Amino acid sequence: MTGCLDACVLEVVLAQPPQTLPARLQMAFTLMAHIILVPLGVALPFITLVMNYLGLRRDDRTALTLARRWSMVMAIQFAVGVVSGTILSFEFGLLWPGLMGTWGGVFGTGFGIEAWAFFLEAILLSIYLYGWRRLPPWTHFWFGVPLPAVALLGAFGILAANAWMHSPRGFRLNAAGEPTDVDVWRVLFTPMLGPQYWHFILAAYMAAGFGVASVYAVGWLRGRRDRYHKLGFTVPFTVGAIAAPVQIVVGDIIARATFHEQPVKYAAMALVWRTDTYVPEYVFGWLQPEGTVSGGPRIPWLNSMLAGFTPDTRVQGLTSVPASERPSPALATFVHTAFDVMVIIGFLLLALAAWFAIAWLRGSRDPSSGTRRRHDLPRSAWFFRCAAACGVAAVIALEAGWITTEVGRQPWVVYGHLKVADAVTRSVSAAAIWTSFAVIVLIYTAIAFVTILCRLRTEWRKADAEAGVTEPAERLPVPAEESDIPYGPREEP
Repeated sequence: MTGCLDACVLEVVLAQPPQTLPARLQMAFTLMAHIILVPLGVALPFITLVMNYLGLRRDDRTALTLARRWSMVMAIQFAVGVVSGTILSFEFGLLWPGLMGTWGGVFGTGFGIEAWAFFLEAILLSIYLYGWRRLPPWTHFWFGVPLPAVALLGAFGILAANAWMHSPRGFRLNAAGEPTDVDVWRVLFTPMLGPQYWHFILAAYMAAGFGVASVYAVGWLRGRRDRYHKLGFTVPFTVGAIAAPVQIVVGDIIARATFHEQPVKYAAMALVWRTDTYVPEYVFGWLQPEGTVSGGPRIPWLNSMLAGFTPDTRVQGLTSVPASERPSPALATFVHTAFDVMVIIGFLLLALAAWFAIAWLRGSRDPSSGTRRRHDLPRSAWFFRCAAACGVAAVIALEAGWITTEVGRQPWVVYGHLKVADAVTRSVSAAAIWTSFAVIVLIYTAIAFVTILCRLRTEWRKADAEAGVTEPAERLPVPAEESDIPYGPREEP
C-alpha cells in the first residue's frame, strides 16, 4: 500500500515544475503556523471583553486582572500575526505570480478589506491596552467593544478571497482568456462564502475558548482551586461549549455546499471513486490506485444520506473528471483522513461541552454543609484532564479543517480555471525556495518557543513572586506592579 501511495506522489511531483513542491510546502507551513494565531485574533477580544464586563459589572478584581492579562496575549498575538501575515503576503507575490498576476485584480478586494480592518484593529487595540491605566473604567471598556466586530470584518476579507478561489464568480473571460468585467459583489459573496465563513469563525471561537480554558484546567489539576483559576476556566470554556453544537450544524451545511459546488473535492473527502448511488461512508481507510478502499469501517449508504438525505442520492466520483483535474489517490486519502480527524474531534469536544453543561446546571453538593451549590464545575478529575487537552485538540481540528479545504481542491488554485502548476513561479529556482523554507521554519520555531511562550511564563511567574504568591490560595494573586490597576494612573515613586 505504501509503495502505491509513494508512486502516486512521485508521479504528481514529476509532472509539475520543480518549484511546485517547495513552494507548496513553504506556503502550507506558513499558513498552518499563521492559522494557530487566528483564533486568538478573532475570538480572544470577545472573551476578554466578556471578562472585562463581568469585572466592571460585579466590581470583581479577579475578573479585571484576568482580562488585563488576556489583553497582553492579544497584543503579542497581534504583533506576531503582523510578521507572519507579512510573510504570507510576500509569498503570494513571489511564489505564485501566475495567480496574482492574472487573478489578483479579481479577488484582491477581499485582501483590501482585511487590510482596512487590520489598521482599525491596530488603533483600537492600542487604545484598549493603553487605557488600562489612563481611561475611566467604562470608557475603556467601550473602546474595546468594536474589537470583536473588526476581527470578524478582517476574517471576512480573507475568507471572501479564499471562498472565491473555491467557487469563482463575478467576471468574464475575454478572447485571450483574461478576466474582465469584474462584479465586486459577486466576487465577494460567492456560494461558498457563507458556509465557509461561519464554519471558520465557530472553529476560531472553539479553539480560542477551549485553548484559554485548558491553561486553567492544568492549574486546577495541579491543585490551584482558587477563584482566579475557576473564573479563568469557566468563561472561555463556556464560549467554546456554546460554539460546539452550532459548529456541528454548520459543518454539515458546508459539507453539503461542497457536494454541490465542488463535487470532485467532496469525492476526495469521502473516497468516492465512481459516480453512484447508495454510496457508503468510510471512517479513515485509504484509497488504492485502482479505486478500492482498504482499512477503516464501512457504513453502507451513509454518504448518500448525508449528501442528499436519501440513500439513492447520486454522488459524483473522482473518475468523473480526467486524472489531471482531480486529487491523486494519495492526496484523496490525505484529505479524507484530515476530514475524519476534524469531525471526530468536533464530536468529542461536543461531548465534553455537554458534560460541562450538565454539571453546571445540576450543581454539586458541598460535603461540609450538605447543601447543594448551583452552577458549579464538574468534580471529576477526568473532566479536567480532558479539558486540559481540548485546547490542543481544537487546534488540531482547525488545522485538519484547513487541510480538507485547501488540499481537497487540488490540483486547482482557482477552481476550474487555474492549476497550481501554472500559478507557481518560474523565475526563482527550486533550491532557493527550499532554502527560504528552511529559514522560515527556523524563525518560526524561535518565535514560538522562545519569544512568546517562555517570555510570558517567566514574566507572569516573576509578577506572582513579587506579590508573594508561592502556593495556591483562595485569594487573588495580585502582582505588585498591578497593585494600582486595572484603572487609574500609575503611582510614581
